[in-house]
Amino acid sequence: MVRLEFIGDIIKMCRMNNFLKIFLCSVAVVMISCEHLQNKQTDTIKSGTINISVDESFKPVIDEEIAAYEDSYPDAHIIAHYKPEAECLKDILHDTATRMIIVTRGLTSNESRFFEDSLDYIPRWDKVATDAIAVVVNSKSADTVFTFDQLRKILMGQSQKKRSVIFDGLSTTSTVRFAVDSILKGQQFDTSIVKAAKNSQGVLDYIASDINAIGFVGISWIGNPEDTAQVAMLKKVKMAYIRCDECADSPYVKPTQLGIETRRYPLVRGLYYILKENYSGLGSGFLDFLQFERGQLIFRRAYLGPSKIGFGIRNVKINRN
Repeated sequence: MVRLEFIGDIIKMCRMNNFLKIFLCSVAVVMISCEHLQNKQTDTIKSGTINISVDESFKPVIDEEIAAYEDSYPDAHIIAHYKPEAECLKDILHDTATRMIIVTRGLTSNESRFFEDSLDYIPRWDKVATDAIAVVVNSKSADTVFTFDQLRKILMGQSQKKRSVIFDGLSTTSTVRFAVDSILKGQQFDTSIVKAAKNSQGVLDYIASDINAIGFVGISWIGNPEDTAQVAMLKKVKMAYIRCDECADSPYVKPTQLGIETRRYPLVRGLYYILKENYSGLGSGFLDFLQFERGQLIFRRAYLGPSKIGFGIRNVKINRN
């Protein structure tokens, strides 16, 4: 480590003559630069500490992914900050401490150019899983079947039955963006009925207490029948069926894993990573984990659709003789 006293001695010595001054000051600059580089790259694919920002709607499954990775590599510490998608994107663009984000889209062309101009490289990004947005209602509600048109009318306040509609935020979350882009097609919410909970858990708690409310929440919060907390919540809320216009055999579909992977369930979106790392650090190690077998199995176990590895079901004939 370069000490401040050492740098001061060099500056005093540099006064001896011009040649020696130039030479020794150059050495000092090189040493300081090398030290700065070493301080930047203190992590490896299996060790160190990094910060990542994650869309809050993916918290349950990403908590599982991080726990499994850190269990395999005890010297690795991944600190996840769960927040709305727009805040995650701000972090990757402007916060030097944020190594990776996990959101519902990749980089735009303008964002790619920004990184190329400022960092001389474009962060890696790709889809690692397929997620869905569940429409949830109170367990005592009789409204369990919806079409896209009915959802649009409800969100715009044009439904005959007035209901409260609950999101995990009104302006910056991926769930709100999906509703505006894919359901409303750019139309506006009726702000007199659309309300914001603090987070996804807040959405579920609100629906559990109001028989006339409808909520929109990421499937990893409510779709895993092996999660005891989610099973308990399903006694208070239930997932609605959404019409699949291309499904002649079963036109109304729940957000099951099969419905997500086959796209029979209409409210489907991707889960993407964006990694701002141009060397083999802890971000690269965690990314490989997410993309390869163990990470993809965790996505599948959480009842999302893995995007990198196909886990097909085959019919087999067993010979009992």
